[in-house]
Amino acid sequence: MVTIDLTTPPTPPASFLDGMARRLALTLPELRLVAELAGGAPLPFDLVASDGAASDAGSLSGRLGQSRGSVEDSAYSDALGTLHDPRETLRRRGLLTDDGADPGIVGAVGLLATPRLALDIDVAAGATQVKAWHRHSGGAVASLSTCDGIVFELAWFPADQWTLELARVTAVPEDLPLATSQVPGLLDVPYALADSIGEALRSGRSDLVPVLIGQADGDVLADGEPVGDAEAAAAIAAVHTESRGRLRILAAEVAERATTSVGVVSWVLLKDGWHSLTPRHDDGARVAVGRVDPDDLATELAPVLAQVTTA
Repeated sequence: MVTIDLTTPPTPPASFLDGMARRLALTLPELRLVAELAGGAPLPFDLVASDGAASDAGSLSGRLGQSRGSVEDSAYSDALGTLHDPRETLRRRGLLTDDGADPGIVGAVGLLATPRLALDIDVAAGATQVKAWHRHSGGAVASLSTCDGIVFELAWFPADQWTLELARVTAVPEDLPLATSQVPGLLDVPYALADSIGEALRSGRSDLVPVLIGQADGDVLADGEPVGDAEAAAAIAAVHTESRGRLRILAAEVAERATTSVGVVSWVLLKDGWHSLTPRHDDGARVAVGRVDPDDLATELAPVLAQVTTA
């Protein structure tokens, strides 16, 4: 069983360099070459076909969540085609010698392929979308992230620095200034009501919101207190209309067993910042929408990791 404590602050580093993750930017061809030099280590995503064929839902572009048409597929393939030979660029950067690739890079890619604990992270904020893969084993973590499928950030660091790295995931872009939200600090709603109101708004039927509120089975709570129909309608609608981004993390223990438990952390970015989405089943199917700070991600993730590692 893997035990990870993300709620305790990391221990002070012995030196300045010990407290820093090592980061490296690699193009997709460079990343492929490093994976090949690491014994053919599989990367945590499906690679786009090298012949320029259109990608399917399982390809890297599909995993980035973008529905590319033929023109965009062609542009993506053309962009990859303009990159220099990876052996040449890695040698020029001092990352590849006659003895092989830099041991740190090879080790990080190897850890990506052989983890005990895996996090798949999908973050969208405004026009920016980032995919990241965090892999943990022993006392080390390796991460890989990209926003375009062409250039990747590869990082590796001690496990006690993981909390700091997770905080980077929730950084709100500077072009999305925060404002006041109509959603209270803690909103507790019947799941069916939140879902049906969202569907009504997406269909352009905002006139149905008061009807749905009136037919709801269960109270709407704001900061622990029941609220009236008008306030409930405004708050639930704001969860959908204010949305400027979302975060989803899938956590799983990589083990040699028939069943694998998967845990999920979901946040939504509203006008005033991030709000967590937490399902509840102690009083019917409900969802709690709670205001969170970016630094709260590790705390929110800790019980999910405990769940998947003890299942």
